[in-house]
Amino acid sequence: MGKDLIIVESPAKVKTIKKFLGNAYAVEASVGHVRDLPQKKLGVDEEDFAPQYQIIPGKQKVVAKLKEAAATAATIYLAPDPDREGEAIAWHVAEILKGAGAPVHRIQFNEITAKAVREALAHPREINEKLFLSQQARRILDRLVGYKVSPILWQKVKSGISAGRVQSVALRLVVDREKERRVFVPEEYWNFKARLAGDAPPEFEAELVKYQGKKLDIGSAEQAEAAEAAIRGNPFVVAAVAEKERKKSPPPPFITSTLQQAANQRLGYSAKRTMGAAQKLYEGLELGERGTVALITYMRTDSTRIADEARDAAREFIVETLGPDYYPEKARHFRSKAGAQDAHEAIRPVDVALTPADVKALLPKDLFSLYKLIWERFVASQMREARFWDTVADIAAGPGLFKAKGQRLMFPGYLKVYGQEAGDEAKSLPPLAKDQVLTLLELKKEQKFTQPPPRYTEASLVRELEEKGIGRPSTYAAIISTLLDRDYARLEDKHFVPSELGETVSDLLAEHFAKIMDVGFTAGMEEALDAVAEGRGDWVGLLRDFTGDFYPTLAKAAKDMAKVKAGKETDVACELCGKPMVIRFGKAGEFLGCSGYPECKNTKEFDRAPDGAVVARERKAEETVSVGTCPQCGKDLALKKSRTGSRFIACTGWPDCKYTRPFSTGVACPKEGCSGTLVEKSSKRGKVFYACDAYPQCDFALWDWPIPEPCPQCDSKVLVRKKTRDGEIIACPNRACRYKRAVAGKKGEGEE
Repeated sequence: MGKDLIIVESPAKVKTIKKFLGNAYAVEASVGHVRDLPQKKLGVDEEDFAPQYQIIPGKQKVVAKLKEAAATAATIYLAPDPDREGEAIAWHVAEILKGAGAPVHRIQFNEITAKAVREALAHPREINEKLFLSQQARRILDRLVGYKVSPILWQKVKSGISAGRVQSVALRLVVDREKERRVFVPEEYWNFKARLAGDAPPEFEAELVKYQGKKLDIGSAEQAEAAEAAIRGNPFVVAAVAEKERKKSPPPPFITSTLQQAANQRLGYSAKRTMGAAQKLYEGLELGERGTVALITYMRTDSTRIADEARDAAREFIVETLGPDYYPEKARHFRSKAGAQDAHEAIRPVDVALTPADVKALLPKDLFSLYKLIWERFVASQMREARFWDTVADIAAGPGLFKAKGQRLMFPGYLKVYGQEAGDEAKSLPPLAKDQVLTLLELKKEQKFTQPPPRYTEASLVRELEEKGIGRPSTYAAIISTLLDRDYARLEDKHFVPSELGETVSDLLAEHFAKIMDVGFTAGMEEALDAVAEGRGDWVGLLRDFTGDFYPTLAKAAKDMAKVKAGKETDVACELCGKPMVIRFGKAGEFLGCSGYPECKNTKEFDRAPDGAVVARERKAEETVSVGTCPQCGKDLALKKSRTGSRFIACTGWPDCKYTRPFSTGVACPKEGCSGTLVEKSSKRGKVFYACDAYPQCDFALWDWPIPEPCPQCDSKVLVRKKTRDGEIIACPNRACRYKRAVAGKKGEGEE
């Protein structure tokens, strides 16, 4: 027999594990899932819910390699990620390798270190079938909903769109928030601020909190003028002063949801980008002389638990580098939320002694920033609390009562490492005493209006999903990506705005599949799946209960759901024929089309007013710039822009002449053996890119403007010009090559 075989999920882990196990073990990667339900049919028996698994297309070579390695192995250790999906991967790999003859064991580790891997090898276990069955039930639930509901949407709304069990509920949150904003009626209110001075600096501000003995409620300019007149001219006298010490404890170390929220708020990362970067930090990266090193623990977790040895290492680091005053009297322990799966630790650095400064020069900027965030949060979580001295003063001025608040940082504690408490010193108040008369420097009044509930950001949507029990840590990034990829929502100034398509789909699903779209029902289903994982529930019974209500609802929806494929009615009249215009969902997005089509072919772009009314956009007078002669009719060619943002060349004789061609960059396709040229295109979501005009024979594409210049550091035949936070640069499109330089002189993006 040969060596023992370890099978992990990703090739990156293979390299990391081989570093410290050497040649004692063979290590192979499954490259994610190897089996799944079929792509082109339901693949589930609707009587007993037995799944019909098959090798995922394109994974045949991976499976063959695993079988070949297993054929000579003494023992097989399955080591996919330590979660539900990882358990499913292990189960499927075990099924594929049944004929190998070697004993098969499951091992798992929360961090990829020599100690953790050897500890796992010393304590193998059997595959957790309950955990696998929970994942299988989830997969079948999602398949049933997607496979059964989507065809109804194709028939009623638009071909090719889809429904998802969890994603549709997340979409409803976004849509419902938008509807709340539309019906919101702003209310006027006024606030007053007094800039005051005591006997010693600094000057400070106090805000009016009561007027005529009641909570401040001034709702018009007339009332504000009267209040100002009543207050002005009176002495500003200190009525009371309260001082006390306040302690602020550090936040717990990151779990998946809080990491995604913090990375979005502090770094501007999407949930998908955060999880992709965290995956690389977990699997291991080249760190110069240190070789391949895994930097963080497993990043899909909802537990704030910390291993004792990690806590001890943090204590040692804090005491040695910051001093004993920064470590609390007792080690910190954090309580995980109710229902958290405590199988994994919180997200933390594998080695707290490996500081961000140690790796800054060795990591790409996005990975460094995320590691720094995780490292600082973990270290801070084990530190002493920050201490503030708070002062609150009540200041009377005739019928008005003002309040001033000040705080002084006495001891930074964990804020020394993690926190943004800028301006603490500036918030200090001068020495104040009861009955002290203050000098009024300025009295300002300001008109304001109440604001509608804010749209969700990625951070706030993740928080809402977590609080309502929708999805699990491993699914948040996928949920958000799906909403954007399906064009059900878009991001405007980093906030989610539902598209017309998304709102239409959400409304129809909410009307005809009330239970599936119910937040409480979806959260309850997550709890039921958890019960299966813990051995307290039956997966077949769960599916039978679900389909008992789902199938009759499905049949009714197919019959009763309104058909909006021909267009969604609006109050906008067609200026050409007078008929009402309707919202249509085209390949390039949504637009207004005349309901008199095909007799009237008028189309327009549109917006939604704050109250939700559809408003047609006025057509801008288009300046035609001739860029040549049409080869079909001889009229001028003009540079145009598509609805999704890319430029193209079109005949000015349209619609009589329909000649068009893509906007060419003039750069030859660098792919070996291809004679095509790179042209400008755009995705459905409006992202411009540059692709070979020989597509589909050639699939070469770039996200940035191509430059016909070979890279001086690698074999790339082109460079690209891209925008960064530091300005425009010339860079190599090959991610493995880090060549870049500043733009010497800006040129316009290609003339044809």
